[in-house]
Amino acid sequence: MRKIARRCLSLALLQGFVLLAAAQEPWTWEQVRARFEQQNPTLKADQLNIDEARADEITAYLRPNPDFTLSADGTQVAPANGVWQPLAGTFETPAISYLHERRHKRELRLESAQKGTLIAESNHADVERTLLFALRNAFVSTLEAKAVLALAKDNLAYYDQFLQVSNERFKAGDIAQVDFDRLELQRVQYESDLQTAIVNLRTAKIQLLTLLNDRTPVERFDVAGPFDFRDQLMTQEEFRKIAVETRPDLKAAAEAVDKAGTDHRLAVANGSTDPTLAGWYTHNGSFNNPAALNTIGVSVSVPLRIFDRNQGEKLRTQLEMQRTERLRDAAEAQVFSDVDSAYATLTSNLTLLRPYKARYLEQAVRVRDTVSFAYQHGGASLLDFLNAQNDYRSVQLNYLNLVGSYLTAGAQLNLAVGREVIQ
Repeated sequence: MRKIARRCLSLALLQGFVLLAAAQEPWTWEQVRARFEQQNPTLKADQLNIDEARADEITAYLRPNPDFTLSADGTQVAPANGVWQPLAGTFETPAISYLHERRHKRELRLESAQKGTLIAESNHADVERTLLFALRNAFVSTLEAKAVLALAKDNLAYYDQFLQVSNERFKAGDIAQVDFDRLELQRVQYESDLQTAIVNLRTAKIQLLTLLNDRTPVERFDVAGPFDFRDQLMTQEEFRKIAVETRPDLKAAAEAVDKAGTDHRLAVANGSTDPTLAGWYTHNGSFNNPAALNTIGVSVSVPLRIFDRNQGEKLRTQLEMQRTERLRDAAEAQVFSDVDSAYATLTSNLTLLRPYKARYLEQAVRVRDTVSFAYQHGGASLLDFLNAQNDYRSVQLNYLNLVGSYLTAGAQLNLAVGREVIQ
């Protein structure tokens, strides 16, 4: 008996652990976003572009390497005075030279590389903005699928309860066989709605888990958040102002203009002359003074910039300044277009949602319950009852779809603005 009791206790504990593992707490949007920023491989790969840009800063600020030269001369190739001494007359000349960069070339290269890093950071923020839009859409799709699934379950439960009452009426001879058969056939639609909602929820969760790079089983993964709309919005001009201050792609365009100016100054500096300074030491190097066994010398080499004064690069960088300015203007126009389009879509959804919440939802419930009561008491036809059921189902489903469209439009506005302004 004790062994049986122990086995039962172990089995109960095991089942408890399984249920505890299966009952994972739903993830909020903040938790989903934090996990996304930690785990998404595309985002992590793009982060390396910033590290590469910082490595370019090191390369840009490096000094030119000095050159070391060792030469030997005076080595005998034939015996002198009948004695073979090949190294007796050899003299060695070690020399070192260094290119001196003028006009702050190294500093300008570093400044250009640092501005390239700023552009890489802004581009990374823009990639994150785009991926967050996809993440938000997947999150909203999951919430919408959950709401539709709950509605499908409620509709099926309500209809099953009604079928049970109708079955009692059929047995009592209150309704005909054909009417009861039509009622049972109508249940197929509710079963189809339920299965479609289950598949849609599973698909939305899979998409969300893919963006999170998470291997949690779909059955154990769930999200939670408000599936509703806000009736009040800021003005369109306020959204525009936030977008101009926040959009990372617009920042990158402005930073590209700044970098183009630095590159042009660097091109002008590269057109200047850089001397090469050299010094050497010679052993046994003076033929005019046999006693001078050790000598030193220095030289300065200056290239004559007669033909190549970096004219092409100067012109190219000057044109690049103009090109980046035009691209910045185009990016600003695109920002305004994105904000205006998203704002128009959002306000349109609000216009449709307000009467649903104010009247249509309540009216659909009232009509369904009234017609159902009337049909059960012989005051309405079967066709009236079926039409009332379909109207209720359509109104409720349309409302959930509109809320989902509103939240998706809100995510689109967040994308256009550059940060979360619609939760």
